[in-house]
Amino acid sequence: MLNATNEFVGYLFRQAAAIPEPVFEKARMCREDYLAVVTAGARKNREKWGPLLNRLPQGSARLFGYDLTTDGKTAALINGFNAHALELDDGQRFAMIHLGAGVISAIDAAAADGTVDETAYLKGIVMGYEAACRASIAMQPAHKMKGYHAAGTCGTIGAAVGVAFALGFNEAQLKRALTAAAGSAAGLLEIQEQQSELKPYNLGRAAMDGLTAAYMGLAEFEPPEDMLGGERGFFKMLGDGFDADKLTGGTDYYEIQRIYVKPYASCRHSHSAVEAAITLHPAVSPEQVERVLVETYRLGVKGHDHTEIKGVASAKLSTPYAVAAALLYGRADLTVFEPLDDAVLALAKKVNVTENESFSAQSDQKRIAAVTVFFKDGTDVTKQVDYAKGDPENPMTKEELTKKKEMLFAYTDRGQ
Repeated sequence: MLNATNEFVGYLFRQAAAIPEPVFEKARMCREDYLAVVTAGARKNREKWGPLLNRLPQGSARLFGYDLTTDGKTAALINGFNAHALELDDGQRFAMIHLGAGVISAIDAAAADGTVDETAYLKGIVMGYEAACRASIAMQPAHKMKGYHAAGTCGTIGAAVGVAFALGFNEAQLKRALTAAAGSAAGLLEIQEQQSELKPYNLGRAAMDGLTAAYMGLAEFEPPEDMLGGERGFFKMLGDGFDADKLTGGTDYYEIQRIYVKPYASCRHSHSAVEAAITLHPAVSPEQVERVLVETYRLGVKGHDHTEIKGVASAKLSTPYAVAAALLYGRADLTVFEPLDDAVLALAKKVNVTENESFSAQSDQKRIAAVTVFFKDGTDVTKQVDYAKGDPENPMTKEELTKKKEMLFAYTDRGQ
């Protein structure tokens, strides 16, 4: 019988054996994007972290944006949370997961003692992304449909694996770390509902628990045979089983090469619609808009179609709000979300998000959205986007990445 955990450990070591330089370069880019996002997120959250920042445990792990240090687990929690707080961190559509906030936060905490060199750090990023994505892809979309947040569940696995490779674990140590991570994995999508600001907790906790799970790999306690594929294991309890080929099948790419980088400060499920709306912006006079129809894939509807906006976090998850901002201003950056904009709120009431079954049928490969603006004079305009900016098929240019960093630095300089 297939032992999914053993097979996965073997697969990860094969992938790590000869990582090519372009993949390491991708990891450098991910870390650079992470550093800009986490620092800006730290500024946003400083006041709310205040009571905790005043009671930090001692340690050498850095807290980005605060010029403070603490123990590794606390640093992983806070950095992981802050890196997701602005909805501008990276992820991957195939795995339906955010990555850097959990994986890089854990690796950086583990590297605080100075024993992790640059190559090991980058290898950890590559392999953490690989493990998180493969574990998620193997059981999606059932995992999401059950209400689990892959960035919290599979993100814990990715964080543990990233730390394990950064620290140079052997196969037995990796299996113990992977087992502990699967046993710790958690994260429910309900945490993002209504006016909640706690969605990033799933990312911070994944970083913290992934770091702890990796350290358990150093202890010589015997793990179960198959924590991932066992009768009461990870894949069965959190999904409907798994696809073995998607977990360990050979490919000509690393999963980090298929990530997206976010140009817009809203949930990734809204980005194809946002980009379509930006294209339509020059043709739209808000006072002439009768209604707006957004057609998208099934997973982009539930939890993202609300027009009752209950705060900034709610707005960033709302496709109607993000599309309304893009139609009004031709952008969906931080400035249209913080603070909320009354004109955007009013137009968002006219936006309806619905499933297009054809788009749903293609959603395992592309995340399509079409935006149609109906005007009061009976005319309309439509734009469809198959691959949003930042996808591997439509990557951000160096100039666009620089502009994103400049925007985040400007946000940081505002003293938010």
